[in-house]
Amino acid sequence: MTSSIGKLQRVPLRDVWKHEAYDFTQWLQQNIDILNDALDLNLITADREQPAGSFSIDLVAEDEDGTTYVIENQLEKSDHDHLGKLITYLTARTARGGIWIVSNPRPEHVAAMSWLNESANADFYLVKVEAVRIGDSPAAPLLTLIVGPSVEAKQTGRAKQELSERHEIRKRWWAALVALPGAKLHAHITPGCGAWLGTASGTPGLTYWYGVTKMGCSVELYFDKGKGAEQETKAIFDQLQQSQAQIDAAILHPVSWQRLDERRACRIRITLPGGFASPEEEWPDIQTQLVEAMNQLEKALRPALLQLKQGS
Repeated sequence: MTSSIGKLQRVPLRDVWKHEAYDFTQWLQQNIDILNDALDLNLITADREQPAGSFSIDLVAEDEDGTTYVIENQLEKSDHDHLGKLITYLTARTARGGIWIVSNPRPEHVAAMSWLNESANADFYLVKVEAVRIGDSPAAPLLTLIVGPSVEAKQTGRAKQELSERHEIRKRWWAALVALPGAKLHAHITPGCGAWLGTASGTPGLTYWYGVTKMGCSVELYFDKGKGAEQETKAIFDQLQQSQAQIDAAILHPVSWQRLDERRACRIRITLPGGFASPEEEWPDIQTQLVEAMNQLEKALRPALLQLKQGS
């Protein structure tokens, strides 16, 4: 004999908790274990209407270690006002986490809470609340975690912060470099935040690049005539390399001639120590040497490139 299976029905929240503050918040205070099950927390106390400056927090809860969490309830679609309150209350109470319980989380607020978990030291939880019943049974709460903290989110946040900081410092590095009197070749280039700063050599497909890493920097002539023109690129490199002895003799730094047979491009590179992670007081000396290396490279290659043009 097959047993009957009931159908789960959703119940309007206001039929269960008519008033958000007096009914739902009080119910949650008395049934904090249901929230614990949804969030995998161990909150043991919850106090209502706690002060946060001139504001009043719906609930302030603590776990067994005394760690504080603020709880903001909203039995309707999430909005900016309640998100702002959650952040304000969390800051005012120096809480470990903020829990926002809503009936309908907007996608924009789901994204915002995810971003907060990546960017902030606190933990943020977005919880959807529903009321359900089977047949004529009493209505029961259903709490679903929509957004919560995770190790992966914190790692992603740290990685994004490091990337942002790296971009900012590299932009300062390039701005300082192109401002040097000797950096005339790249003086017209607007500094970006990438690892490279390039300008045309006057020969199509050949570019003079500055490069920088945390502790190293470089100048180079990069050869790339584009997809399908690999043989032409290699032929230009081979032609210039016939003058390698004269070119190297005109440069005060070791020069690396890289044909890069496994790739379509080639390069002639000079590498120097010191990069954007070097102390900023050392940047002028590092960049001055780098600019001098670029100028030496360009001057040494100029006759060979001119001959290349004339022969084409």
